[in-house]
Amino acid sequence: MYARITPYKMKPGTREAAEAKIEEVKDQILDLPGMQRFLCVMNDDGSGYIVSTVSDKATSEGNADKVKAIWANFSEFLEEMPAPQGYDVVADWQG
Repeated sequence: MYARITPYKMKPGTREAAEAKIEEVKDQILDLPGMQRFLCVMNDDGSGYIVSTVSDKATSEGNADKVKAIWANFSEFLEEMPAPQGYDVVADWQG
């Protein structure tokens, strides 16, 4: 399993619009090849993280252009385009 973790920062006053937009692109996100889990978190100041897990590193890297296209939907809300980082998953627990 491979994780893509992406820090981001929304412009002030755009949180509600960004939350509505993420609902609009939900199917695009969940339909990415190898997608297993998707988590989006955001603080009141608009800073947050996307954590997604996919089957493997090659699949994650193969999704790069599609992920950029999804992020493009948020360009008017973002302070800058985020840069995802990838990691091997060493534990994936649920309580």
